[in-house]
Amino acid sequence: MKLISIPANPVPDDVVTGLLKTPDKVELRFARWAPPPGRKGTVCIFHGRTEFIEKYFETVRELRSRGFAVATIDFRGQGLSQRELANPRKGHVDHFGDYETDLETFMKEIVLPDCPPPYYALGHSTGSAVLLRIGAKGHRWFDRMVLSTPLLALAPGAFPRFAEPVIRTMKIFGLGHSYIPGGNDTVIASRSFIGNNLTSDPVRHARTVAVLEAEPALGIGSPTVGWAYAAFEAMRQFDDPSYAAKIHQPILMIAAGRDAIVSTPKIESYATRLRAGAHLIIAGAKHEIMMEQDRYRAQLWAAFDAFVPGTPLY
Repeated sequence: MKLISIPANPVPDDVVTGLLKTPDKVELRFARWAPPPGRKGTVCIFHGRTEFIEKYFETVRELRSRGFAVATIDFRGQGLSQRELANPRKGHVDHFGDYETDLETFMKEIVLPDCPPPYYALGHSTGSAVLLRIGAKGHRWFDRMVLSTPLLALAPGAFPRFAEPVIRTMKIFGLGHSYIPGGNDTVIASRSFIGNNLTSDPVRHARTVAVLEAEPALGIGSPTVGWAYAAFEAMRQFDDPSYAAKIHQPILMIAAGRDAIVSTPKIESYATRLRAGAHLIIAGAKHEIMMEQDRYRAQLWAAFDAFVPGTPLY
């Protein structure tokens, strides 16, 4: 399975890529990079909704420069992994348990057999939420997890206040495969830089757009009703007072001060409820901190370097 390489975003060296199949017969694209000499372990990257492996090439290089091997996948419904619906622009899942299946299969078939331990996780948004879910279920693959802007709750204004009951009603009436009201096939990541809620860095935004122009099949559009319903269900589970107590791994949550997608105050408060949680708010950054300006990214990497690797807290 190919990786898309363009002059502004070449594939990092020493990569192995391919497809794996989940127990429910979904094909996922994966990539793994060998560690440099003096390896320290493996960092597994888990993307947000709409994202794909190529978007993280810069992050892969930065992790390998720190001595880590790197492994990642395209979750089902995005990147060049199998789509759930006939329309490939609909990055649909029925529930976030599907993402857990993807992650578990990836760990068992790719990471544990072929990547050097110890293992660390670096998640973004939806990927961060999936990592919290597998942590609550007792999976202990990762010594530490760094979660960028986890999807715990939506930021004010991200959806209308009545959105959740509308989504629930549409789901009940069999419209789970439809786009959310107002949604369409327009690829989210290729929208104009002006007014975007993801990054304040025009160069990194343009790089993502260029990759999508080179391979349009990477892009997906608005969420489906079913995806939104699954997200609301996951966020409601996080609100259970006993949920955070089930998670034992040391976790660093990193929030963006100007996040218009997920709730920064929720991340801050949630981190204090974890058994081994810490948090950092990067003032001025938008939602995709790893795709942000260098002055914001430098703060993320400083926090990462102080946290991973380190002395386990459990």
